[in-house]
Amino acid sequence: MQEALLADLLTFTRDGEWGNGEPTEGCSPALVVRGTDFERVRVGNLDRLPLRYIRSDILKRKTIAVGDTLIETAGGTKDQPTGRSVFIPASVVGAAEFPLVCASFARFLRPDPNRVDPQFLFWKLQDEYHSRRMMPYHVQHTGVARFQYTQFAESYLLSLPPLPEQRAIAATLGALDDKIELNRKMNATLEAMARALFRDWFVDFGPTRARMEGRAPYLSTDLWSLFPDRLDADGKPEGWEVSSIGEEVRVVGGSTPSTKEPDLWDGGINWATPKDLSALAAPILLETSRTISAAGLAKISSGQLPVGSLLLSSRAPIGYLAIAEVPVAINQGFIGMVCDKRVSNVFAWLWTLENMEAILAKANGSTFQEISKGNFRPLPVVIAPEPMLNAFDAIAKPLYERIAKNERESRTLAQTRDLLLPRLMSGEIQIQLEEMAS
Repeated sequence: MQEALLADLLTFTRDGEWGNGEPTEGCSPALVVRGTDFERVRVGNLDRLPLRYIRSDILKRKTIAVGDTLIETAGGTKDQPTGRSVFIPASVVGAAEFPLVCASFARFLRPDPNRVDPQFLFWKLQDEYHSRRMMPYHVQHTGVARFQYTQFAESYLLSLPPLPEQRAIAATLGALDDKIELNRKMNATLEAMARALFRDWFVDFGPTRARMEGRAPYLSTDLWSLFPDRLDADGKPEGWEVSSIGEEVRVVGGSTPSTKEPDLWDGGINWATPKDLSALAAPILLETSRTISAAGLAKISSGQLPVGSLLLSSRAPIGYLAIAEVPVAINQGFIGMVCDKRVSNVFAWLWTLENMEAILAKANGSTFQEISKGNFRPLPVVIAPEPMLNAFDAIAKPLYERIAKNERESRTLAQTRDLLLPRLMSGEIQIQLEEMAS
C-alpha cells in the first residue's frame, strides 16, 4: 500500500453553488444536489432536485461530470454526521435534464485517473466516513456541524493499493450496488403494475366499462365474468358498495414512551417513527432505528401491531407509507391500519396511494399539517363482492411479495457490502486479480 494526501489525488475540486430561485440575466438553469439528496442521486432518482439559476461562467466551472465524487461539508446529525459522499456515474449525468452542480456546503472532487481509480476513491471516502476516522475534522460552527474538508484533504494520508487492485475492489463493491439498484428498479416496476391494476379495477372500473361498450375481454374468462356489465346510478359497478376506510380496516394511532425513563427503551421491540419510512427504497419496513421494552410497549395504547400492518405517516410530512414485515409499535406520527376485515393490506396500500390527494385535503393544523384518525376514517372506499376482492389479491399479493423478497435481498447485499468495505480497504481481504480478469 502507498499513502497519499487526498488533495494530491485530484485534478481539481470546487465548492458548491446554490444559485437563484428565479431566472436572471446571464444565468442558466441547473439541478442542485444537496446532502439530503445523496441517496436518491446514488440510484439515479433526480426527481426532487431543486432547479436553480446560476451565473453561466460559474456553472461552466462547477458542472458535475461523470466520475466526480461529491462530499458534504455541512449539515448531518448526531447519528449521521456530515462528510457523506456520493459517486456520479454516467447513468446519473445522462438522466439529468439540466447540468448538475452540488449545493453550498458541499464540494465536488475530480480525481486524477492516473493516480487513483475514481470509483475506488468514492469507496475509500465511504470507508473513512463510516469508520468515523473523519470525526477529528468535524467542528460545530454557529450551530451547524461542519466537515473541515480542506484540512482533511491536505493533511490526512489515505492508504492506496496499486491501480489494478483499486479497480478490482471498486468493481466488487460496485457489483453489489448494481444488484441493489436492479432490485430497486424491479420493485418500481412491480409497484407500478400493482397500482395500474388497482386503478383499472377499482377507480376507472375499466372491465365494467368495457363490458358495457361491448369491447373484447382483456382479462381471462373467469375474471371477466366477475365484473358487472353496467354501472349503477352512483357511477360504480352494479352490486358494489361504498364504504369507509374506517369500516374496512382497524385504524389506530401510537405514542412515545417517556424518554426520561431508560427502562422503557432498548428492549428489542420495534418502535417506528416516520423517519424510519423516509429513506425506504420500497414500501417494506424490516426494522426500526429504535426499540422499546415491554414496559415501554405497555405505555402505548395500540400495543404491538402485527406483521402486515400498513403504516401511513400522518404529519411532518404526511404520506410516507409502508407495510410492516415485523411486529411493530408506532409513535404518534402515524395512522396504523390493521387489515383484519374485508380488504387486505395490499388493497389498503394501493387504495391509500390512489387517494393521497383526498387524504392531504383532510389535513389541518397551524404548526404543521396533520391528518387525524377522525378525519381519515370516513374517507370513502368502493368495495367489490368477496370473489372480486379475492381475485384481485390473487394477482396483487404476489407482486407485493416479490417486492418484499427483493427488498430483503437488497438488505442482505447492503450488509455484505458494508462488511466487505473496511476489510477490502485495509487489505484484510484481498482480491485475486487473475480471477477478476477471467
